Amino acid sequence: MVEMTTMMDVNGVYMEQEEEWEREGLLDPAWEKQQRKTFTAWCNSHLRKAGTAIDNIEDDFRNGLKLMLLLEVISGETLPKPDRGKMRFHKIANVNKALDFIASKGVKLVSIGAEEIVDGNTKMTLGMIWTIILRFAIQDISVEEMTAKEGLLLWCQRKTAPYKNVNVQNFHLSFKDGLAFCALIHRHRPDLIPNYNQLSKDNPLENLNLAFDVAEKYLDIPRMLDPEDLINTPKPDERAIMTYVSCYYHAFQGAQQAETAANRICKVLKVNQENELLMEEYERLASDLLEWIKRTLPWLESRQTDNSLAGVQKKLDEYRQYRRKHKPPRVEQKAKLETNFNTLQTKLRLSNRPAYMPTEGKMVSDIANAWKGLEGCEKSFEEWLLSEMMRLERLDHLAQKFKHKSDIHQGWTQGKEEMLSSQDFRSCRLPELKALKKKHEAFESDLAAHQDRVEQIAAIAQELNALDYHDTASVNARCQLICDQWDRLGSLTQSRRQALEEAERVLEKIDQLHLEFAKRAAPFNNWLDGAREDLVDMFIVHTMEEIQGLLDAHEQFKATLGEADKEYQSIVGLVQQVESIASQHSIPGGLDNPYTSLTAKDITSKWAEVRQLVPQRDGTLQAELRKQQNNELMRRQFAEKANSVGPWIERQMDAVASIAMGMQGSLEDQLVRLKEYEQNVYAYKSHMEELEKLNQGIQESMVFENRYTQYTMETLRVGWEQLLTSINRNINEVENQILTRDSKGITQEQLNEFRSSFNHFDKNRVGHLKPDEYKSCLVSLGYSLGKDKQGDIDFQRIMAIVDPNNSGYVLFDAFLDFMTRESTDSDTAEQVIDSFRILAGDKPYILPDELRRELPPDQAEYCIQRMQPYKGPDGIPDALDYMSFSTALYGESDL
Repeated sequence: MVEMTTMMDVNGVYMEQEEEWEREGLLDPAWEKQQRKTFTAWCNSHLRKAGTAIDNIEDDFRNGLKLMLLLEVISGETLPKPDRGKMRFHKIANVNKALDFIASKGVKLVSIGAEEIVDGNTKMTLGMIWTIILRFAIQDISVEEMTAKEGLLLWCQRKTAPYKNVNVQNFHLSFKDGLAFCALIHRHRPDLIPNYNQLSKDNPLENLNLAFDVAEKYLDIPRMLDPEDLINTPKPDERAIMTYVSCYYHAFQGAQQAETAANRICKVLKVNQENELLMEEYERLASDLLEWIKRTLPWLESRQTDNSLAGVQKKLDEYRQYRRKHKPPRVEQKAKLETNFNTLQTKLRLSNRPAYMPTEGKMVSDIANAWKGLEGCEKSFEEWLLSEMMRLERLDHLAQKFKHKSDIHQGWTQGKEEMLSSQDFRSCRLPELKALKKKHEAFESDLAAHQDRVEQIAAIAQELNALDYHDTASVNARCQLICDQWDRLGSLTQSRRQALEEAERVLEKIDQLHLEFAKRAAPFNNWLDGAREDLVDMFIVHTMEEIQGLLDAHEQFKATLGEADKEYQSIVGLVQQVESIASQHSIPGGLDNPYTSLTAKDITSKWAEVRQLVPQRDGTLQAELRKQQNNELMRRQFAEKANSVGPWIERQMDAVASIAMGMQGSLEDQLVRLKEYEQNVYAYKSHMEELEKLNQGIQESMVFENRYTQYTMETLRVGWEQLLTSINRNINEVENQILTRDSKGITQEQLNEFRSSFNHFDKNRVGHLKPDEYKSCLVSLGYSLGKDKQGDIDFQRIMAIVDPNNSGYVLFDAFLDFMTRESTDSDTAEQVIDSFRILAGDKPYILPDELRRELPPDQAEYCIQRMQPYKGPDGIPDALDYMSFSTALYGESDL
């Protein structure tokens, strides 16, 4: 296989020949016959201008003379003088001159040599003629920047689109029935085939002969195809048909003016349709985002919980899930919304359209205010959750402490009312009565010692009520039960004491040792109970100072154990004395102490328990000390990372703001740098994620303060989101400035000059000018704005152009657009009206059929639906007013 590739430069793009020629075999006989006839007729259509013709295409070009003549006719140029000799080398020289001329026109010939042409190689000769046809008859056909073949096919499809019985998809089978040729002629010259609607696919021979005869007679297009060959060949030769169809294209080239006008209208309508899609997209995104914010705010504003620690922890987990998964897509949606809005306004301004005003409540400022409110709710919601966690943890601790003290107190009071109500002293002997009296005195001492415990229980219950504990009902009920019981114990104790004092006159004997034991054992027992309570008392701390205070208090307690041991030995010694005396004097019931229910065994058991709880308390405090040390380490780790990330974000914000001033290199350089910053920020995201993990660990460890850093996770999140928003906004602004610069042909020097003037009056470096700053800038650039009423009117007119949304400030791209407005060549209403006038044939109105014939179907229907009926005196039925429609495209309307 040897390929012959023809490459031609068409608007800077080379078109490659699609077929391959076979050197070993011949062309398909039917195709060769068709090409031979078509190419011969095509060559003669040009050679006749020089008064000559060819009969045999492979023989008549062998000496190169007519080949050179053909090239001179179709190119309009003069080739080198041919050799007039008849020798073989003379012929080769002439053919080479022709091939060199073809190559000089940007055509690369591969595997076509002069010797093969001189030898009469049919395949190579037909390939060479096809190359010439491509270069000089088809290459210049351009429709919507497509290749020549695609452009020619698109031209055929557009011209035959109104004909339902024609469907042009290729250059072989689509032309077999002849209707496509007839449709092309009827489209441009309906007078030549007035009975087109009577033609049928079932009569291809009649259709082909009709088209070829009309083309030859009235369009000066010679017969290049044989109808019988086209019909009898399963797949007609594509090159032969393309050659013949190209003659139709050139014959009807005068109709291109209308097509150009249609293209211009298509361009204008396409811009309008694209802008409408952008407006619809903005409205959809804005509605969706505002609806999401509306749905989210009630959840963030809610302060209702089940008043339990688990319930608040669940809410905190839900909030973290919201921050990680639900909000980030909305941040991207907000950025996309702002970008689309800015791009839409830029496109409207560049296409000379009025600025877009979103639906009420969906302005960019409305979305920004809603977003700001959302962020405020997020901050207050998180602060409330954390404070609620601290409050409920405190409540749980108090509730357990209340239960613990209540259990001890009610255990102590158990049976006391029955004991105080007893009348046992009335049947006692004197020693027993004395014992009962002393026992009652000891009880009164014990009762007074328990007064502090009751007051503590009441104080804890009061605090639980003040902090809104979820089960205050049961707490209050139990507290009331204890207080009522305490009042009854007081009354019963007083009644019993009075009864014993009344009987004291007959009961004299008293056992001093029992009394001494009771007096000393009771307070020591209370001390033991208090010590046991303190040693098992639960605690909650948040700082090293708090745990250190507990450790110091415990050490002070341990320092008192020596004196307590002496008191214990003394009290036990009293019991030993009683046992000794009772044994010595055989006193009946002498070992029973009538003054107290406490025994040496009770004191010994409690003392042993206290000594056992001391090392356990040591272990608990040491474990908490290690926990607080770990919390301190987490504070330092978070602070170290935050103190690195926070300044980095601030530096990036300053760098982006510096680039936004627009004085550091060209716009492309600024855009590259901004995108580099964008990549760096996304690459830095792992540091933020690491901080989130550290912050989660700190919160789970209930660490709420950090004195090692000024940054909180919330401030870092806000800074991070502001940095991303700033980069995206500045990238969008620079891209819009590039679009404005390129569309208006502004040089870099002019752009720098405009930016310098703008920055000079942007004193606060906020990226926009207030009205008074903008007015001063215009005056400095030579605009004459008087200080009278007319000057104010002129300035307000300028502000309506550069700030159509009444935002109260002027952005640089609007400033740049105004400064370069008069130098821009853009479509106007008058140009569109002139284009419609061409399609309408200079009529002041246009018909729907004319629109459907000249415009693509979708844009033709677009115009028909929106054009008003023509109301002029010369109008006809269905006439449409294209002038008011064109004016509406560039003014205030619903389009």
